[in-house]
Amino acid sequence: MGAFDSRASKKMRQRRAQQKKKERLARRAEAVRQERQGSSKKK
Repeated sequence: MGAFDSRASKKMRQRRAQQKKKERLARRAEAVRQERQGSSKKK
């Protein structure tokens, strides 16, 4: 391990990307749920 080997491994990059993706999907799903509840109340 040299002085410049502090970069994240491929495994950690993938884990972080997966986490971000899941958070993004969760937020989108939440927004859609709110929107659907709102539209059903209008009808």
